[in-house]
Amino acid sequence: MRFSTAAFMSGLLTVASAHFQLQYPPPRGAFVEDKEPTFCDGYATAVDNRTLFPTSGGIFSIHSEHPQWTLGGIIATVQNPTNFPAFQANGQFQYVVPFFGTSGEGDFCFPIDLAAHGVSGVKDGANVTLQFIFDGGDGQLYQCADLTLADNATIPSSVSCTNATNAAVTPVSTSVAPTATQTSPTGSGSSTSSAQPTSTSNAASSTLVMGVSGIVGILGAVAALL
Repeated sequence: MRFSTAAFMSGLLTVASAHFQLQYPPPRGAFVEDKEPTFCDGYATAVDNRTLFPTSGGIFSIHSEHPQWTLGGIIATVQNPTNFPAFQANGQFQYVVPFFGTSGEGDFCFPIDLAAHGVSGVKDGANVTLQFIFDGGDGQLYQCADLTLADNATIPSSVSCTNATNAAVTPVSTSVAPTATQTSPTGSGSSTSSAQPTSTSNAASSTLVMGVSGIVGILGAVAALL
């Protein structure tokens, strides 16, 4: 799924007071709280030891420190994506997790089918990078995972897939908004002008559907979005 480059606003300019951590697939580096409002949590270079990840039938898991939040995910198929435009094709961000809203603090696990979104370059053997965009109502946060895709890859048995609450999820739309200027996360002190993806509704205002019981309810709802 793709959305226009014009559909993004200045999430990086808002200071977030709470955070989220990407648990699986493993992020580019150790969690850096102060850098999470920047591109890939401040890690601008892809890692060499990429995670082997299923082309279809994968999962991702996060830890949320917000009671209500939205989340989406974009993909880059270039070898070493170092900025937000690397996650675009023909001026559009390449979404593999459409923005959705839910509630709860703790661990959450969701399905992800990378092959289902028709992104060119998503195939067996490809090196790709996922960037997850999390918004708890006080600013957008970013974490990345560098992957090597394999049709026969499986999720390791050591990876836990649990959900802290029984809240269901609802899709969050996007709409036209200005682009923004971000500070370069490379440590060089330079700046670059680029857009970053954002949802039009933050987690505090998203419609949350309650009462779907357990993991099956959440996984089923997200699978319908993907």
